Amino acid sequence: MDTNLFRHPTFLRFWISQIASSLAFQMLTVGIGWQMYSLTNSAMHLGMVGLAQFLPQLALTLVVGHVADQYNRRTILMICRIVMAATVAVLAWGSYTQHISAGMIYACAAALGASRAFEMPSSSALLPNLVPEALLSRALALVASAREATVIAGPAIGGVVYLVGPTTLYSISVLGFLLSSLILSSLQYQYTARAKAPVSMETLLGGIRFIRRNPVILGSISLDMFAVLLGGATALLPIVAKDILHTGPWGLGLLRCAPAVGAVLMSVYLARHPLQRKVGKIMFSAVAVFGLGTIVFGLSTQLWMALSALVIMGAADMVSVVIRSTLVQLETPDEMRGRVSAANSIFIGTSNQLGEFESGVTAALLGTVPAIVVGGFGTLVIVGLWMKLFPALTARNTLEKGEP
Repeated sequence: MDTNLFRHPTFLRFWISQIASSLAFQMLTVGIGWQMYSLTNSAMHLGMVGLAQFLPQLALTLVVGHVADQYNRRTILMICRIVMAATVAVLAWGSYTQHISAGMIYACAAALGASRAFEMPSSSALLPNLVPEALLSRALALVASAREATVIAGPAIGGVVYLVGPTTLYSISVLGFLLSSLILSSLQYQYTARAKAPVSMETLLGGIRFIRRNPVILGSISLDMFAVLLGGATALLPIVAKDILHTGPWGLGLLRCAPAVGAVLMSVYLARHPLQRKVGKIMFSAVAVFGLGTIVFGLSTQLWMALSALVIMGAADMVSVVIRSTLVQLETPDEMRGRVSAANSIFIGTSNQLGEFESGVTAALLGTVPAIVVGGFGTLVIVGLWMKLFPALTARNTLEKGEP
């Protein structure tokens, strides 16, 4: 078996399409964040952008999983990215005509959240169909490294392009989503239509029930959710950049891409040296390091110190991501991957978008620095509790299906 995944043309097309879409989205986050803060000068409004993206994902969770298991996952991805391109085009028009407002940004954020609700489980469930099972862990690491590379390049490019104007930034983002959809149209994916199952609560809740019955999957997903929910501070980066570190859009771009630097370095290492033993303990250790890094970031008063803490946080988070993603995909039958991935995506959405809302509210109540530091300590508490609540995950030795 050829272990060089870049010699697998199907995987390569999928990988490139993911880069194009992720790069477009990461540029978009800088534009939306900076423009919203410029319009409102409010931490609460920044947090509400995350909530606007999260609520559609929450509302559609049961539906999108069923769709991803019943229909062509490649087609779903193509449609999602075309819809995202159209949504960002509205932001470009609003900025160009100077009709942009907080309400328009919220509406577009909600539309993006709805599109990503379908995109995330379809993408996750599609990948195991494109590569041999033995190469899945490497494939996940390579996809993760590509995504994190765009988190480096996207915000950095976005910060520079925003100096030209938000209209230019949004227009480039539109092109990225359209390019991703075009590449997917040439993907050689052998889709086998399944007999359409009737929509019922039994089928809709199948993914959630599967996760509940599997303590390893439940523990790994919920650990990541609560750790990032408490320890994530991405919604506060515009405030940290402007009011604490006294930098501009370029500094915000550096802060946003710093975690990805650590994540890319770690994911490249994991792609070459897959984890073999003590994966449970390694996962808990990585999340603890993430919490400690959050505390250091919250106490930082110099740009270099904040960037260093974020790099370490990104590397630690990547270890957790690769372990969790591999466990979820290998432990789940293909006919349920869409529903399980949808349930997983709502956990991820909770930790990211709802975490942004939590950070914004906490910062409004306590102040930016206390909110970040308290969140870091909260992550450490979660690690200790989860090691006790999920002993099967703590004791997990390997990533292979059915192995202890």
